[in-house]
Amino acid sequence: MARRIPKTDVLVTLMGAPHASDQVTSALRLTQALLERGAGVQVWTCGYATLLTQRALGEDKPRNLADWNTDYPSMARVATGMLEAFPDQLYWYGCRFCSDDRGAHDHLPQVVLRPPAGYAANVAAARRVIKIGVI
Repeated sequence: MARRIPKTDVLVTLMGAPHASDQVTSALRLTQALLERGAGVQVWTCGYATLLTQRALGEDKPRNLADWNTDYPSMARVATGMLEAFPDQLYWYGCRFCSDDRGAHDHLPQVVLRPPAGYAANVAAARRVIKIGVI
């Protein structure tokens, strides 16, 4: 049986290597702002962006030598925070093929892995689609 995709206002698609630029940070700030305004948002990760929700990332990033005493949250902690703060507005999906291809098997429990062909159902469930990254 096919999974029902909740209707949302926006689908944010993150593709490719997430740390090649500041695009992911910008996309997540946009996602946060949309959620705070009451919008329903889906996030779909594809390619190496599927690594963003790996539990192995832990709670914090490695220490910054320029600011040794400051803790910086890992991407997994940022995603968890948003998912917990907006449980009825935010839905996080990952491409199963890309995840398997990169050995990304231990995602946050809220992340739903879907086959690449399932992306069309996510697009159909969103009023607007924003794609960030490369195909």
